[in-house]
Amino acid sequence: MIELRHLRYFVAVAEELHFGRAAERLNMSQPPLSQQIKQMEDRLGFELFQRTKRRVSLTAPGLIFLEESRQVLSRAELAIRTGQQASRGEHGNLAIGFVSSASYSILPSVVRHFRQVSPGVDLNLRELSGTQQIEWLKSNQIDVGISRSPNEIENIGFTAILDEPFLVVMPEIHQLAATRAVSVRLLSENPFILFPRPVAPRLYDQIINICQKAGFSPRVVQHATQMQTIIGLVAAEIGISIVPRSMQNLQRPGVVYKNLKDVAVKSTIGFIYRKDEHSPVVQRFLKITSDQL
Repeated sequence: MIELRHLRYFVAVAEELHFGRAAERLNMSQPPLSQQIKQMEDRLGFELFQRTKRRVSLTAPGLIFLEESRQVLSRAELAIRTGQQASRGEHGNLAIGFVSSASYSILPSVVRHFRQVSPGVDLNLRELSGTQQIEWLKSNQIDVGISRSPNEIENIGFTAILDEPFLVVMPEIHQLAATRAVSVRLLSENPFILFPRPVAPRLYDQIINICQKAGFSPRVVQHATQMQTIIGLVAAEIGISIVPRSMQNLQRPGVVYKNLKDVAVKSTIGFIYRKDEHSPVVQRFLKITSDQL
């Protein structure tokens, strides 16, 4: 059987056309090299070299075998490099789920930075609610998620990246639109637009608790699953909403964002993942992006 090392021996002699120089290049002595080449020829059934006392030259079959050997060695080296990159998480595929609001906060910088440092990793991005991300993680349909902090779930880890204050978003014609910061209790008579609780239970409960601590339960007149849609409905003057601060990066005509007074609670966004995940690509993604942020 011809092994890769035999091809390396042969290529060295073919390029040097001198057994002594080839042996020196291979860091071995000449007699074993000559013996290996002779054994190769016996196994192949044809001569690779014509040998005289003065010179060594390739035979016609040897010349063809040289080109093929170089290609085999090149492919083997590529396979080794690719395998090494994969073992370090520098090569492979990564499926990432993200909540829509992440596109207005950490998602752009996370994706841009990881693509710069890991060009060999193909990214597949899917916009999913936090609840959907949990289910997709459990069924291995995504490898990591970018989500608001979930409730504690078995085998699902969460790494916090960004804590955001809450803002109120209201139509620009609202009577409080000119106010620098709004007290939550002044919102009690307003119709609210929120997402359904199953979409993001932890975030939904935080918003409800903000209102309840101010002495009222919000009157929800419309539900929408996407933050962008909520902002659009506010612009349509259907109601107001309470959203994480990053949503103010969505500048839409007809709405204004205002700070909330006396609200200490914040919305946390970060990475969710399987605790038993051992993929080098996932581990590299979590380390590089967490360090960068």
